[in-house]
Amino acid sequence: MKTITNESSPLFWRDTRMPHVELRKVGDGRQVCYAPHSHTQWSIGAITGGKSTFQYRNDQYRVDAGDLVLMNPGWVHACNPIDNQPWAYLMLYVDTPWLTELRYRAGLLPEPQWQDISTARVSEPMWYRRYCRMADCLLDPQRDLLDKQAEVVEFLSDLMHELAREPFVQEPRAPMSLEALARHLDNHAADEVSLDTLCEISGYSPGHLIRAFRQHFGLTPHAYLVNRRVQLGRHQLQNGIPIAEAALNAGFADQPHFQRTFKRLMAATPNQYRCCLPDQEIQATDGKQ
Repeated sequence: MKTITNESSPLFWRDTRMPHVELRKVGDGRQVCYAPHSHTQWSIGAITGGKSTFQYRNDQYRVDAGDLVLMNPGWVHACNPIDNQPWAYLMLYVDTPWLTELRYRAGLLPEPQWQDISTARVSEPMWYRRYCRMADCLLDPQRDLLDKQAEVVEFLSDLMHELAREPFVQEPRAPMSLEALARHLDNHAADEVSLDTLCEISGYSPGHLIRAFRQHFGLTPHAYLVNRRVQLGRHQLQNGIPIAEAALNAGFADQPHFQRTFKRLMAATPNQYRCCLPDQEIQATDGKQ
């Protein structure tokens, strides 16, 4: 059994011994289109071929092979092809609490609390080469666990020190009432949530609530809730939960609805995502070919 069937199929690398990182590889991104979405993880991608657009909150960039793109947790973004031109990329998802602790222990944060990174794009060839070296290490089933762990920690530690030299831009925080709404949606992602309930929590009128929420979070309350459900379903799939069960646990009415929404936001089907094999399984399975 192989882990990738063609260049347009995404390959997901995960290892239960390194639960704080996940890598995605796409060789031909022309069929990989994202709706605006966000992640609970901090993410960093490398454009390995061609070019694409990178929408990041209210800004839009054109990124080319050799560029790195950086995404804070909770920040709405999307990368998509330009005029159906070929492009390829790698994307590393990093657990936010783990990266926070790494930055704190390195003396880059005054306290162990996440602080957004202002830089959205890095175009220096040295960082691109180091990123690709780290990704090659993770994708190589012959490399040892310690080798993989060291590559990830060294790359991210050095990059965090480099980014700490950039001027920090304090993003305006959402009003406490909107923060409370976001926490409510986070905590009740799998539940049925009504606009009336959100208005009661915030004290806003329906129209004002939707406009204000979208202004600060980049998504309407409903889109925010759907995004959280997809992330919840993604976590379920990581843990080996069957797709139908993951759909219900994440708050979707049925499996087809989950599959359509998951593909729209993740640019991969739930089955493509869950079929990722850890290194030790890849070795065992490939050895039987």
